[in-house]
Amino acid sequence: MHDGEDFGSWLGRQLRRSGLTQAEFAERLGLTRAAVSAWVTGRAQPRRELMTKIAALLDTDVSTVMTRDTDAGSARPIGWHHRLAHRDGGREYGNAAAFAFDAGLAVLAREAVQNSLDERLDQTRPVRVRFTLHELRGESLTAFLTALRWKELEAHYAAAAQSRQKVGRVLEEGLRSLRDDSSLLLLRVDDYNAAGLTGPEYGDGRFAAVVRRQLDSHKRNDRAGGSFGLGKATLWAASRLGLVLMNSTLSESHEGRTAHRVIGRLDLPWREVEGVAYAGPAWLGEPDTEKERESVSRSWWAAEQEVTDLRLDRDSDDPGTSFLVVGAHDAAGGGNTLQDMVEALSIAIADNFWAAMTAGRSTPATLEASVRAFRDDETIVPEHRVDPHERHPGLARAFQAYLDGETVTELTAADQVAAAEVRLDVPPLRAEGRKAVPATHRAVLLVSPAADSDEEHSRIVCMRGTRMTVTSRRPRNLGMGVDPFQAVLLAGFATGDDDDTAHAAEAFLRAAEPPEHDRWGVTEELSALYPGAPRRLTEFNASMDAALRGLIGRRGAAEGSAGPEVLRSLLRLDLPAATGPRVRGYPVVNRVTGSVDSEGAWILDVTVTVPQREDPWRLVPLARFDVRSGGRPALEWAELVAKDNCAVVDGTVVVAPDVRTARFGGVTAVTSHPVAAAMASVTVDIQQAREASA
Repeated sequence: MHDGEDFGSWLGRQLRRSGLTQAEFAERLGLTRAAVSAWVTGRAQPRRELMTKIAALLDTDVSTVMTRDTDAGSARPIGWHHRLAHRDGGREYGNAAAFAFDAGLAVLAREAVQNSLDERLDQTRPVRVRFTLHELRGESLTAFLTALRWKELEAHYAAAAQSRQKVGRVLEEGLRSLRDDSSLLLLRVDDYNAAGLTGPEYGDGRFAAVVRRQLDSHKRNDRAGGSFGLGKATLWAASRLGLVLMNSTLSESHEGRTAHRVIGRLDLPWREVEGVAYAGPAWLGEPDTEKERESVSRSWWAAEQEVTDLRLDRDSDDPGTSFLVVGAHDAAGGGNTLQDMVEALSIAIADNFWAAMTAGRSTPATLEASVRAFRDDETIVPEHRVDPHERHPGLARAFQAYLDGETVTELTAADQVAAAEVRLDVPPLRAEGRKAVPATHRAVLLVSPAADSDEEHSRIVCMRGTRMTVTSRRPRNLGMGVDPFQAVLLAGFATGDDDDTAHAAEAFLRAAEPPEHDRWGVTEELSALYPGAPRRLTEFNASMDAALRGLIGRRGAAEGSAGPEVLRSLLRLDLPAATGPRVRGYPVVNRVTGSVDSEGAWILDVTVTVPQREDPWRLVPLARFDVRSGGRPALEWAELVAKDNCAVVDGTVVVAPDVRTARFGGVTAVTSHPVAAAMASVTVDIQQAREASA
């Protein structure tokens, strides 16, 4: 027999599809009912010479009986099955899980990509996630609604929209938009190199967890970012019509097949249609043939044309799932043009998954993500891949240095990334008893100077597991005058470790996260599982801040302490007219650090503050020796370099109008020194460049 679906389960389903009993089938084959029963239960297999007769009775060919990779006979009609109302009178006016999150495309992107990362199949390749927006009008809209069996739904939508509850009002607006604007917006989320919706129709498995159940994440992998089984509800929450279609390519065969497992789920509130009360959800699929599930819709193995008509076609055979949100909108109140929605999705992906999309020289990224938009099959926004270095260059550079093993223990240059350990003491589980030993996990803190283009900085971005950003926190007690920095806290598996302490840290921090997975704090689960958990979290945050202060402090010491003590005492800060009008209307030097190199030149690092104005500031820095007697001779620059928020053009420091602080470095020319650097201190002042020199 061919290595397809088990013959017994396949034959049993074919008999139910054809309406034949085992006794009737046995009689037509000239066998006993016991023989057919043994085939169905898997106790025996039919002889090869019976295959032709079995195929003829099932209205198929011998090849289908041998391979069992498709059903026999004609396809059963696809339609919508609506769950009947509860007999005890209970009513649900919407899916409560959809209200567990703030609504909006940004939340949908975060949850959808997290779920795809959790289901990553081949660990040597990234999971690929693509978001496609498609506005349908005219003939394109009509063809799609026909494939969707829209006429079967109209009466149910009309009844559900009359509800005075929130879901009813959203449905009413969705129907009005479809009717008055004659357009429908679809949002498809495709993932590749993912597990797909594997498992049986109703038993435990990924399929049932997503399609038929609530609060079932079915994530047995302790590396998973999600754990509540709520994230999938964001797909339905993003639909004004409460409707999502699915097409999955499975990583494990089901019923002997892997491609085009299709089903749709509709979430409506309680309603009454033609005197019959319905509970809420409905499913688009093939009528089930089992007696106990009569008229229930199950998934079906769709033909190529069917998935194309339903806008569910996939571009490769790589396992994964396509989710189609019908009637998509940004419920957070963002712009609803295609361009606005593309931007919202791109920003959300970059903000939450910049680390997962960052690769090292020998370490591939775990995620590739892209966004595109169409209108009636014409490209409106070409597909573009989200690049973590574009929106978060400083963070991506820091993490890339960690992947490449290029971190240092202290910062001595602007292009360096420093790493320090952060201790997390994980208390033993209550169930383990008092004699259990706590686990000490060594998280990793990465620190680097912020990039000029970083919109946000001077915070600690925290993550674990699949390296999705969990939270960003402002450190405490850093003191005054700290240069802008980027800091990343890697905990658990995000460090790359796979030891017992990493597993313990993952479990502890996952329990500290709410359903949104957007912070580490005291939750009901954390308090129930771990004694003393709040104190451990407080200590963890304090350890982060202490490690950051250590790195920032060592950097300042390194910049200002090079050379003998006599040279450090000679360096002084020049703050001209600190209380005069220059503070309000002119640039001010507010920090200078430096040292003398082996050639006798001053190496200086200068930070200036500039007031607001419409035009760029063009500044000429002046270095002078403050000698022990006589005047203060000016020094020439051997080199001037831009460091933060500025540019150096022909010896002039150029600062953009929207910048408030800038930082540049300079090396003095030894030939211009009237005396040795060790014999004098140095001051730095700035002047506004003349237009002729600009």
